[in-house]
Amino acid sequence: MTTFNMKHAAAAALAAALSVAALSTARADIADYEFRLVQSEIKQGNGAVVAVRLVDKRSGKAVPDAVIFASRIDMAPDGMPTMAAPIEALPSTEPGVYRFKANLMMAGGWQLSLGAKIQGETGTIENKLVLKATP
Repeated sequence: MTTFNMKHAAAAALAAALSVAALSTARADIADYEFRLVQSEIKQGNGAVVAVRLVDKRSGKAVPDAVIFASRIDMAPDGMPTMAAPIEALPSTEPGVYRFKANLMMAGGWQLSLGAKIQGETGTIENKLVLKATP
């Protein structure tokens, strides 16, 4: 093999290696995702439904099939973090939207804390969202 061909072969091998490295690092970072409230004001009471959308911040698209493993709702925004309410997951009505039923017994500020795993991503997304319960 001539020196010219060896240089081209080396350059091609380097380009292929860089291409593979770029593909393997092109994955999303868990910080590229966030939960967003569908509505920031919800009628207080037993059976209040809180809906959130999990979004890929790079594209703005909803992310379906996440596994929610932690959820809590409390009145931390009003200085009462120990006033928590029961919360349970409900079936989704559309891909990427996650719904929860809670007993928002008082009007005021409530904080929804969520932890989730996203299919195909490493790490855990954790968000705290503030909503308002209205009379």
